[in-house]
Amino acid sequence: MAKGVCSAAVQAEQLKQDGNLYFKKNRLGAAIDAYTEAITLCPDVPVYWTNRALCHRKRNDWTRVEEDCRKAVQLDHKSVKGHYMLGLALIERENYSEGIKSLERALDHGRGAHPNSYMVEEIWQELAKAKYQEWERHSTKRNWDLHKLQESCEMALKEHHVDGDVDVNEQLEALKLVFEKAAEADVPTEVPDYLCCKITLDIFRDPVITPSGLTYERAVILDHLEKVGKFDPITRESLVQSQLVPNMAIKEAVGAFLEKHGWAYKMD
Repeated sequence: MAKGVCSAAVQAEQLKQDGNLYFKKNRLGAAIDAYTEAITLCPDVPVYWTNRALCHRKRNDWTRVEEDCRKAVQLDHKSVKGHYMLGLALIERENYSEGIKSLERALDHGRGAHPNSYMVEEIWQELAKAKYQEWERHSTKRNWDLHKLQESCEMALKEHHVDGDVDVNEQLEALKLVFEKAAEADVPTEVPDYLCCKITLDIFRDPVITPSGLTYERAVILDHLEKVGKFDPITRESLVQSQLVPNMAIKEAVGAFLEKHGWAYKMD
Protein backbone atom coordinates (compact mmCIF):
# COMPACT_ATOMS: atom_id res chain seq x y z
CA MET A 1 0.00 0.00 0.00
CA ALA A 2 2.76 2.41 0.99
CA LYS A 3 4.57 1.66 -2.26
CA GLY A 4 1.42 2.48 -4.22
CA VAL A 5 0.97 5.76 -2.39
CA CYS A 6 4.59 6.67 -3.04
CA SER A 7 4.22 5.82 -6.71
CA ALA A 8 1.11 8.00 -7.00
CA ALA A 9 2.93 10.90 -5.35
CA VAL A 10 5.86 10.57 -7.75
CA GLN A 11 3.51 10.48 -10.76
CA ALA A 12 1.57 13.48 -9.46
CA GLU A 13 4.76 15.48 -8.99
CA GLN A 14 5.86 14.67 -12.53
CA LEU A 15 2.47 15.76 -13.81
CA LYS A 16 2.87 19.02 -11.92
CA GLN A 17 6.24 19.58 -13.59
CA ASP A 18 4.64 18.82 -16.96
CA GLY A 19 1.88 21.28 -16.18
CA ASN A 20 4.41 23.95 -15.26
CA LEU A 21 6.17 23.46 -18.58
CA TYR A 22 2.91 23.68 -20.51
CA PHE A 23 1.97 26.81 -18.58
CA LYS A 24 5.25 28.52 -19.47
CA LYS A 25 4.53 27.77 -23.13
CA ASN A 26 1.00 29.18 -22.68
CA ARG A 27 -0.53 25.79 -23.45
CA LEU A 28 -3.20 26.31 -20.82
CA GLY A 29 -5.46 23.43 -21.81
CA ALA A 30 -2.60 20.92 -21.56
CA ALA A 31 -1.48 22.45 -18.26
CA ILE A 32 -4.98 22.16 -16.81
CA ASP A 33 -5.16 18.50 -17.90
CA ALA A 34 -1.80 17.76 -16.26
CA TYR A 35 -2.74 19.45 -12.98
CA THR A 36 -6.13 17.70 -13.02
CA GLU A 37 -4.42 14.31 -13.33
CA ALA A 38 -2.09 15.26 -10.47
CA ILE A 39 -5.13 16.21 -8.36
CA THR A 40 -6.80 12.92 -9.16
CA LEU A 41 -3.73 11.06 -7.90
CA CYS A 42 -3.05 13.28 -4.88
CA PRO A 43 -6.07 15.50 -4.10
CA ASP A 44 -4.66 16.74 -0.78
CA VAL A 45 -1.73 18.72 -2.26
CA PRO A 46 -2.79 22.41 -2.31
CA VAL A 47 -0.21 23.55 -4.88
CA TYR A 48 -1.85 21.38 -7.56
CA TRP A 49 -5.11 23.27 -6.98
CA THR A 50 -3.49 26.73 -7.02
CA ASN A 51 -1.50 25.88 -10.16
CA ARG A 52 -4.69 24.88 -11.94
CA ALA A 53 -6.40 28.01 -10.60
CA LEU A 54 -3.62 30.10 -12.15
CA CYS A 55 -4.44 28.58 -15.54
CA HIS A 56 -8.13 29.39 -15.07
CA ARG A 57 -7.16 32.92 -14.06
CA LYS A 58 -5.28 33.42 -17.33
CA ARG A 59 -8.43 32.31 -19.12
CA ASN A 60 -10.55 34.68 -16.98
CA ASP A 61 -12.56 31.69 -15.81
CA TRP A 62 -13.18 33.16 -12.38
CA THR A 63 -15.77 30.60 -11.29
CA ARG A 64 -13.22 27.80 -11.58
CA VAL A 65 -10.53 30.00 -9.99
CA GLU A 66 -12.78 30.42 -6.97
CA GLU A 67 -13.58 26.69 -6.79
CA ASP A 68 -9.92 25.61 -6.94
CA CYS A 69 -8.73 28.27 -4.51
CA ARG A 70 -11.41 27.45 -1.95
CA LYS A 71 -10.14 23.87 -2.02
CA ALA A 72 -6.52 25.05 -1.73
CA VAL A 73 -7.14 27.21 1.36
CA GLN A 74 -9.19 24.41 2.87
CA LEU A 75 -6.14 22.18 2.58
CA ASP A 76 -3.69 24.90 3.62
CA HIS A 77 -5.15 27.92 5.42
CA LYS A 78 -1.81 29.73 4.94
CA SER A 79 -1.76 29.34 1.16
CA VAL A 80 -0.75 32.79 -0.08
CA LYS A 81 -1.64 32.06 -3.71
CA GLY A 82 -4.90 30.40 -2.67
CA HIS A 83 -6.13 33.38 -0.66
CA TYR A 84 -4.81 35.82 -3.26
CA MET A 85 -6.54 34.35 -6.29
CA LEU A 86 -9.69 33.64 -4.27
CA GLY A 87 -9.76 37.33 -3.40
CA LEU A 88 -9.37 38.31 -7.05
CA ALA A 89 -12.17 35.95 -8.06
CA LEU A 90 -14.55 37.32 -5.42
CA ILE A 91 -13.79 40.92 -6.37
CA GLU A 92 -14.32 40.05 -10.02
CA ARG A 93 -17.95 39.31 -9.19
CA GLU A 94 -18.08 42.44 -7.01
CA ASN A 95 -18.09 40.64 -3.66
CA TYR A 96 -15.74 43.30 -2.31
CA SER A 97 -16.21 42.53 1.38
CA GLU A 98 -15.17 38.86 1.18
CA GLY A 99 -12.65 39.50 -1.59
CA ILE A 100 -10.83 42.11 0.47
CA LYS A 101 -10.73 39.74 3.46
CA SER A 102 -9.10 37.08 1.28
CA LEU A 103 -6.54 39.53 -0.08
CA GLU A 104 -5.74 40.69 3.47
CA ARG A 105 -5.15 37.08 4.51
CA ALA A 106 -2.87 36.59 1.50
CA LEU A 107 -0.96 39.74 2.41
CA ASP A 108 -0.55 38.73 6.06
CA HIS A 109 0.71 35.24 5.18
CA GLY A 110 2.90 36.59 2.39
CA ARG A 111 4.55 39.14 4.64
CA GLY A 112 5.22 36.44 7.20
CA ALA A 113 6.95 34.20 4.68
CA HIS A 114 8.61 36.61 2.23
CA PRO A 115 8.14 40.25 3.33
CA ASN A 116 9.99 41.83 0.40
CA SER A 117 8.92 39.47 -2.39
CA TYR A 118 7.38 40.67 -5.64
CA MET A 119 4.17 38.80 -4.76
CA VAL A 120 3.64 40.77 -1.55
CA GLU A 121 3.85 43.97 -3.59
CA GLU A 122 1.44 42.54 -6.19
CA ILE A 123 -1.05 41.51 -3.50
CA TRP A 124 -0.85 44.94 -1.86
CA GLN A 125 -1.56 46.67 -5.18
CA GLU A 126 -4.61 44.49 -5.82
CA LEU A 127 -5.81 45.03 -2.24
CA ALA A 128 -5.34 48.80 -2.51
CA LYS A 129 -7.21 48.82 -5.83
CA ALA A 130 -10.10 46.83 -4.33
CA LYS A 131 -10.23 49.05 -1.24
CA TYR A 132 -10.25 52.15 -3.43
CA GLN A 133 -13.03 50.73 -5.62
CA GLU A 134 -15.06 49.88 -2.52
CA TRP A 135 -14.51 53.38 -1.10
CA GLU A 136 -15.41 54.97 -4.46
CA ARG A 137 -18.72 53.10 -4.59
CA HIS A 138 -19.64 54.08 -1.04
CA SER A 139 -18.39 57.64 -1.57
CA THR A 140 -20.54 58.08 -4.66
CA LYS A 141 -23.61 56.93 -2.76
CA ARG A 142 -22.81 59.12 0.25
CA ASN A 143 -22.34 62.18 -1.96
CA TRP A 144 -25.58 61.52 -3.77
CA ASP A 145 -27.47 61.06 -0.49
CA LEU A 146 -25.94 64.26 0.93
CA HIS A 147 -26.81 66.16 -2.24
CA LYS A 148 -30.45 65.07 -2.12
CA LEU A 149 -30.67 65.82 1.61
CA GLN A 150 -29.18 69.27 1.08
CA GLU A 151 -31.69 69.99 -1.66
CA SER A 152 -34.54 68.93 0.63
CA CYS A 153 -33.27 71.10 3.48
CA GLU A 154 -32.86 74.13 1.20
CA MET A 155 -36.36 73.67 -0.15
CA ALA A 156 -37.79 73.40 3.37
CA LEU A 157 -35.99 76.57 4.44
CA LYS A 158 -37.34 78.52 1.48
CA GLU A 159 -40.89 77.20 1.94
CA HIS A 160 -40.99 78.09 5.65
CA HIS A 161 -39.28 81.43 5.29
CA VAL A 162 -41.39 84.29 6.66
CA ASP A 163 -40.73 87.95 5.95
CA GLY A 164 -38.97 89.49 8.89
CA ASP A 165 -37.13 86.27 9.81
CA VAL A 166 -33.37 85.97 9.64
CA ASP A 167 -32.19 86.41 6.08
CA VAL A 168 -32.85 83.08 4.34
CA ASN A 169 -29.66 83.50 2.34
CA GLU A 170 -27.64 83.45 5.57
CA GLN A 171 -29.40 80.26 6.62
CA LEU A 172 -28.74 78.69 3.24
CA GLU A 173 -25.07 79.64 3.46
CA ALA A 174 -24.83 78.11 6.94
CA LEU A 175 -26.53 74.97 5.65
CA LYS A 176 -24.06 74.77 2.77
CA LEU A 177 -21.13 74.90 5.22
CA VAL A 178 -22.66 72.07 7.26
CA PHE A 179 -22.91 69.81 4.21
CA GLU A 180 -19.42 70.74 3.01
CA LYS A 181 -18.11 69.69 6.42
CA ALA A 182 -20.01 66.41 6.20
CA ALA A 183 -18.39 65.66 2.81
CA GLU A 184 -14.82 66.47 3.86
CA ALA A 185 -13.78 62.87 4.54
CA ASP A 186 -14.41 62.00 0.89
CA VAL A 187 -12.36 64.90 -0.49
CA PRO A 188 -8.75 63.87 -1.31
CA THR A 189 -6.10 65.98 0.40
CA GLU A 190 -2.53 65.07 1.39
CA VAL A 191 -1.48 62.14 3.54
CA PRO A 192 0.29 63.38 6.71
CA ASP A 193 4.09 63.05 6.49
CA TYR A 194 4.36 60.89 9.60
CA LEU A 195 2.24 58.21 7.88
CA CYS A 196 4.61 58.03 4.89
CA CYS A 197 7.92 56.22 4.39
CA LYS A 198 10.90 58.56 4.14
CA ILE A 199 12.31 56.56 1.21
CA THR A 200 9.25 55.85 -0.96
CA LEU A 201 7.22 58.86 0.24
CA ASP A 202 4.18 56.56 -0.01
CA ILE A 203 1.79 55.78 2.83
CA PHE A 204 3.09 52.96 5.04
CA ARG A 205 1.94 49.41 4.42
CA ASP A 206 4.15 47.43 6.81
CA PRO A 207 6.16 49.94 8.90
CA VAL A 208 9.19 48.92 10.97
CA ILE A 209 11.21 51.05 13.35
CA THR A 210 15.01 51.08 13.70
CA PRO A 211 17.08 51.54 16.89
CA SER A 212 17.60 55.18 15.84
CA GLY A 213 13.83 55.74 16.03
CA LEU A 214 13.27 56.11 12.29
CA THR A 215 10.43 54.22 10.61
CA TYR A 216 10.65 52.67 7.15
CA GLU A 217 8.56 50.46 4.90
CA ARG A 218 9.70 46.90 5.70
CA ALA A 219 10.22 45.69 2.11
CA VAL A 220 12.13 48.84 1.20
CA ILE A 221 14.54 48.80 4.15
CA LEU A 222 15.12 45.05 3.70
CA ASP A 223 15.96 45.66 0.06
CA HIS A 224 18.36 48.43 1.11
CA LEU A 225 20.10 46.20 3.67
CA GLU A 226 20.50 43.43 1.09
CA LYS A 227 21.60 45.46 -1.94
CA VAL A 228 23.20 48.63 -0.55
CA GLY A 229 24.64 47.85 2.85
CA LYS A 230 24.01 47.06 6.51
CA PHE A 231 23.35 50.62 7.63
CA ASP A 232 20.48 53.02 8.18
CA PRO A 233 20.03 54.99 4.91
CA ILE A 234 19.41 58.25 6.77
CA THR A 235 21.54 58.12 9.94
CA ARG A 236 24.21 55.86 8.33
CA GLU A 237 24.37 53.92 11.60
CA SER A 238 25.02 50.18 11.47
CA LEU A 239 21.76 48.25 10.98
CA VAL A 240 20.82 44.59 10.47
CA GLN A 241 17.46 42.95 9.81
CA SER A 242 17.12 41.53 13.33
CA GLN A 243 17.05 45.08 14.71
CA LEU A 244 13.90 46.01 12.82
CA VAL A 245 10.75 46.02 14.96
CA PRO A 246 7.16 46.41 13.69
CA ASN A 247 5.92 49.93 14.42
CA MET A 248 2.44 49.03 15.63
CA ALA A 249 1.55 52.60 16.57
CA ILE A 250 2.13 53.86 13.04
CA LYS A 251 0.46 50.80 11.53
CA GLU A 252 -2.66 51.44 13.61
CA ALA A 253 -2.58 55.14 12.72
CA VAL A 254 -2.35 54.29 9.02
CA GLY A 255 -5.24 51.84 9.38
CA ALA A 256 -7.39 54.47 11.10
CA PHE A 257 -6.52 57.08 8.43
CA LEU A 258 -7.33 54.73 5.54
CA GLU A 259 -10.56 53.64 7.21
CA LYS A 260 -11.69 57.27 7.21
CA HIS A 261 -10.03 58.40 3.96
CA GLY A 262 -10.38 55.54 1.47
CA TRP A 263 -9.22 57.79 -1.38
CA ALA A 264 -5.66 57.36 -0.02
CA TYR A 265 -5.68 53.77 -1.33
CA LYS A 266 -5.50 55.04 -4.90
CA MET A 267 -2.29 53.92 -6.60
CA ASP A 268 -0.46 56.36 -8.91
